[in-house]
Amino acid sequence: MPRLGQVPLSEAPEGIVTTMYRYIFGDRDPVAEPGLPNGTPGNWWTVVAQVPEMLQHCVGGFAFYRSAERELSPQLRELAQMRVGWARGSRFVFSQHTKAARDNGVPEDQIQAIASWASSDRFDQCERAVLAWVDALVLQGGRASDGTFAALAEHLSEVEILELTYITTLYDQHAIMSKALRLELDDVDDPVTELTGEGITTGLGMG
Repeated sequence: MPRLGQVPLSEAPEGIVTTMYRYIFGDRDPVAEPGLPNGTPGNWWTVVAQVPEMLQHCVGGFAFYRSAERELSPQLRELAQMRVGWARGSRFVFSQHTKAARDNGVPEDQIQAIASWASSDRFDQCERAVLAWVDALVLQGGRASDGTFAALAEHLSEVEILELTYITTLYDQHAIMSKALRLELDDVDDPVTELTGEGITTGLGMG
């Protein structure tokens, strides 16, 4: 279950919350009857609904990245967002944007290779520069080298780089929040635990 409370339909304030509830869930109460066709419970919406202004801000971000006014191509955008989900370890962001990647024409062989893009021959030089930039943002906290930036700048305009950087870090934020608050597909226990069992008393013999 999410670590924060959810807003049922009966308590949803009029405005952006009721608008999005109707758009996403129809007439049902998403807390009493959770679930969406994509396999997610939909509780990102019902938790964020506690702060309507935040929900409005997030919806504006979704509209921004999907806008036809963006110079960054949808294919590069979705490659980046898939990689964000994988690199940050967010099942929710990865799963959602795997679907979005298919919807936006990203080839299936690239989708399957996103985890190992650095050793894959499925990506051209532009795509590799984008994915290296994403890794610098997510895995290195923005510590991007001059060489990484130069490779990106060979293929993208300054506006495209700015859009890519903003959208990537926006979805890194969503991935972090989803994991920390145990929302959607990120409502999972940490896989790193102590192995226990009969006869296991010390850590001797490791590596």
